[in-house]
Amino acid sequence: MAGKWEAPDESVWGKSRGLDSGLPPYPLIRHLLDAAAMALHLWDVYLSENQRVRIAEGMRLAGEPERARAVVGLCAGLHDIGKLSGFQFCSWHGSQYLSAELGGDRMKMSVERFGHDVAGLQSAKEVLAGLGFAADEDLRVAERLAEVIGGHHGRFHRVEDGIAPAFLGGAAWARQRVAHAAVVHESLGAPETPGVFKASAAVLVTGVVILADWLVSQEGYLRERQRGLEPVLADHFKRSQQDAPRLLAEAGLARVELQRKGFAEAYGIRGEPNPLQRSVMDELREAVGEGRRGGIFLVTAAPGDGKSETALEAERVLSEAFGTQGYAFMLPTMATSDQMHGRVAKALLRQSGEDAGLTLVHSMAWLNSAYADEDLDAQSVLTCDGNEVGEGSRRAEADMRPQRWLRGPKRPLLAQFAVGTIDQALMAVLPVRHNALRLLALSGKTFIVDEAHAYDPYMQVLLGRLLNWLGAYGVPVVLLSATLPASVSDRLIKEYLQGAGHKTRALSRRAFPAPYPGWLYVDGESGRATQISPARQQEQAHARSMKLGIVVEPVTHGSSDARARLAVIERLLKPVSEGEGGTALVVCNTVGDAQDTYLRLRERFDKRSHEQGGSVQLLHARFPGDVREARTREVIEGLGRTGPRPLRRIVVATQVVEQSLDLDADIVISDLAPLSLLLQRAGRCWRHENHWTRHGYPDGRGRPAWASGPRLVVLDPIADGGKTPQQWGEVYSEHLLVTTSRTLAGIKGGFISIPGDVQGLVEAVHGDNEDFDWNNPGSSEAKAWTAHQGKEMAERSMAGLLAVPRARSVSALHDLHDLPGEEDEWEVSTRLGADSVRLLCAYVQEDGQVTLDLEGEQLLPEAGSDGKMTVSSVREVMRRTIPVRADWLKEADPDSIAPPKSWMEHPMLADLRVLRQPVQGGSARAVKVGGRTLRLDKDCGLLRR
Repeated sequence: MAGKWEAPDESVWGKSRGLDSGLPPYPLIRHLLDAAAMALHLWDVYLSENQRVRIAEGMRLAGEPERARAVVGLCAGLHDIGKLSGFQFCSWHGSQYLSAELGGDRMKMSVERFGHDVAGLQSAKEVLAGLGFAADEDLRVAERLAEVIGGHHGRFHRVEDGIAPAFLGGAAWARQRVAHAAVVHESLGAPETPGVFKASAAVLVTGVVILADWLVSQEGYLRERQRGLEPVLADHFKRSQQDAPRLLAEAGLARVELQRKGFAEAYGIRGEPNPLQRSVMDELREAVGEGRRGGIFLVTAAPGDGKSETALEAERVLSEAFGTQGYAFMLPTMATSDQMHGRVAKALLRQSGEDAGLTLVHSMAWLNSAYADEDLDAQSVLTCDGNEVGEGSRRAEADMRPQRWLRGPKRPLLAQFAVGTIDQALMAVLPVRHNALRLLALSGKTFIVDEAHAYDPYMQVLLGRLLNWLGAYGVPVVLLSATLPASVSDRLIKEYLQGAGHKTRALSRRAFPAPYPGWLYVDGESGRATQISPARQQEQAHARSMKLGIVVEPVTHGSSDARARLAVIERLLKPVSEGEGGTALVVCNTVGDAQDTYLRLRERFDKRSHEQGGSVQLLHARFPGDVREARTREVIEGLGRTGPRPLRRIVVATQVVEQSLDLDADIVISDLAPLSLLLQRAGRCWRHENHWTRHGYPDGRGRPAWASGPRLVVLDPIADGGKTPQQWGEVYSEHLLVTTSRTLAGIKGGFISIPGDVQGLVEAVHGDNEDFDWNNPGSSEAKAWTAHQGKEMAERSMAGLLAVPRARSVSALHDLHDLPGEEDEWEVSTRLGADSVRLLCAYVQEDGQVTLDLEGEQLLPEAGSDGKMTVSSVREVMRRTIPVRADWLKEADPDSIAPPKSWMEHPMLADLRVLRQPVQGGSARAVKVGGRTLRLDKDCGLLRR
C-alpha cells in the first residue's frame, strides 16, 4: 500500500480500554480498515436493494452501485480519523506507546479537550483535499463526508463551531491523518468523488458507519486481532473482509430467506383467508404495478377482521416489489407488542425462519420471558476510550454506547424482523442520539403500524414526519386501523407523498378516501390511488356483518342507589354468575375504578382471588412486570380463540385490553369513552363467532342462552344531565365524551351495524367537524369544545417544534440535532404527558433488611466488588417494577425513594424509585407519599388511596 504519502505510524492507537494491557493498544489504522471492510459487507448483504438504490441516487450515482459502495466504505474507513489529535493523550496506556515524534506534543495538545468525532469533522476536509478526493469544485461533497465522519457517535455537530487548532497538532499530525486516509482510500480502490451527496442519503450512510464501527469494536474480536496482527496492512484488510460475515451473523443481523408458505400454514389458521385477505393476495400486486419508490397501504376493517395477517400478506408483495428485507411491526403499547411478538415468532418458524433475527423493541423488552439471561449477557462494544471530554458526562457517555450490545438500546430495530412500540420508531424523527441509526434500521424494511387510530395529535404529527422520511427513502408502509378518521389518514398519506417528492400545493387539491372495510394503496412515485375491488369489499362486509346491540346505562359514581355504577354492573353480570355461566369483559377507565370493581365482584360472585383461580380476574398496567405478563397470558388463554373456555369468567380490566389482544367475551361492559375506543372495546365481543360457527366452539360448548347476540353496555355518567367523574381527571377529552354520549343516544333501534355504521360514527365524533352551535358560547359544552380544540392544536404545535425537519428540507446534517443541549432519549419524549418513572416496591423487614419479596427471602441485590450488577440480578429487579406517574412522588423525600448507592452507575437501575414498605406481622404497610398512600397488593396491584 505504498504511495506518495508517508506510511501510517502504527503507534497511533485506535482501541485501548478493555484489551490486553500487556500488549500495545490496537493501532488506529487497523481499526479504520476493519470498519471499512465491515461497511462493504453491510452494503453487500445487510442493506436492502432499496437502500442501496437510495444511497446511490443521493450521490448521483444511479446505475453505478460499486462507486457508491466504495464511498460508503471510505466514510467508515475515516470515521475515527479525528483520533489523530489530542485524543491520543486521553489514555495513559495508549499514549505511552506513541512514537517520539508524536508523543512530544502532549502538553500543547492537551490544553483543551474535544471529542474525536468533532476533531474528525473539523479535519476531514483537509484530509480529503490532501488525497485529491474532493477538490475545490467538490467542496460541498467534502463537507458532507466530514459531517458523516463527525456524526459517527450518533450526534451531528456544527462545522462552524470550530475546534482549538492546538488540539489537532502540527504538521506531523496532519501528515499522519493523510497517511492513514491514503491507506484506506487505496484499499478501497481509490474511489472517486461523487457528483453530489444529498442529506437524506448521508443520514443512511452515517447509520452504516455507526453499525460497522460497533460490529468491529466488540471486545472479543479486538482482543483476537490484537494478539495476532498481520505484518502487512493489505493482509490485515483481507482478513477483516473475511471476518465480516461471521461478525454480522453472530450479532443476529444476517439476512434469511423465508420459505413462503400458504396462508393457513404460514399463520397457523384453520380455513381459507377472508375476502379482505384474499383481495390483498390477488389484487395488490397489480395495484403496485411498476412502481419504484415505495407506496403507502391503508387497511380499514373492524376489530377481529384479521388485519395483522392482512398486513403480513401485503408485506410479502411490497417487500418483493420494492426490495426491502423483513418488516418492522409497530404497536401502541408494550402489552400489545409482547403478544404480537409471539405471533410473529410462530409465523416465522412456520416459514423456516428459525435463524431469522426477530427482536422485541420497547423499553422493557429484555424482561420478556422470551429472552433468557444468557441472551442478555452479550459482550461489550468498545467505542470510547479514556476520558476524552472531561468530567461530568459519565452517565451520558455510558448510555450513548450500548454496554450490552446484543440487547443494547439501539440494536433491536436493526434486526431483519422487529416487533415493538411505535415510540421506538418515532425516536428516529426526534433530535436524539443515533436517530440516523434508527432511520437506517427502518428504511430497509416494510414498515407496519397497527392501531393507527390510537395515537394523539402529538404522536400523529411525529408519525407523519416519520412517514415523510420513509417516503423519501421509498419504503413501503402499511397502516392498520379499525377506527381511523378520514382526516387523519389523509394527512398521513400526504406526508408520505410529500417525502416521495410530490408538491404540497398539488397534494392540497387531492383527497384519499379509504373504503370501509377494505384497503387503499397509493403509489409513492406517481401518487396513483387504488382501492379494493367492489366485489371483494362487499364480500368482506357480508362475511363480517354483525348487529351489535348497544345499551346505554345511566350511572352515578359514589352513590348507593339502583343507578350506582357498581350496582348496575352487578345486575348486568348476574346471568354470568348463575346457571349456564358465560364470559364477560368489564373495561374501566382508571386503574382505581378497576380495582374497586374487581373487589366488589369478587366479594359478590367468587370469594377466591385471581391468583387462587377465581372466576373474577383483574388486569391493568399497575402490576409488577412479571405479574402483568402472566396475567395477560391467563386472560388470553381463557378468552382466546382456541380455548379451553371457562364455564364462567369475568375479566375486569382497563384500556390494556382495547388493542390487539385477541379476546372474545359473551358481553362487554364499558365505562363511557370516546366512541372510537368504545368500538375497539366492542371488538372483544363475539370476536370469534364466525370462526367458531364454521369450525366448532372450544370444548363443543356454545354461547349461554342469555347471550342471544353481541352486546356492548356503556355505563354513561353524563346521560340524564350527569357529570364526568372527578377521578377520571383528564383521561379523555370532555368534549369527546359529551359528543359520544349524545351520538349513542341518537342510535336508532339500539343496534350498530358492523362494519356498515363504523366509519360514519367515527367521523361524527372524531372527524374534522366544524358544525358547532356558536349561539350559546358560554355553555359547558362550548367550553369543552374550545378546550379540546386548543389542546389538540397545542399538541400538534409542540410536535412540530420538536421533530426533525422533513427529509427534503434538511440542509446541514446538524438540522437533525438542532436543539440546545445534549438531548438523549430520556430528555425528548414521543408522548406528551409521558413523564413517568419506574417504581420498585420493596419490603423493609422487621430486622431492618430490605428485600424484593414480602416473605423476606430475596435481599435487594448489590453490585459486586467490581462495581457491576449481574444480568440476572438486574432482571430480577426490573421485572418487579411498575410504571407510575412521576408527579405521584414529587412530594416524597428524595432519599427515602432513592435506589441503593451501588445501583447509581447502572443505566437503568439508577433511574428507579424504590417504595420501601414496612412489614409488620407478615403484612406490608402502606407508605404515605404527599397526601396519598401507596401499597403493593398481591391481588390488586399497586393501590393508591
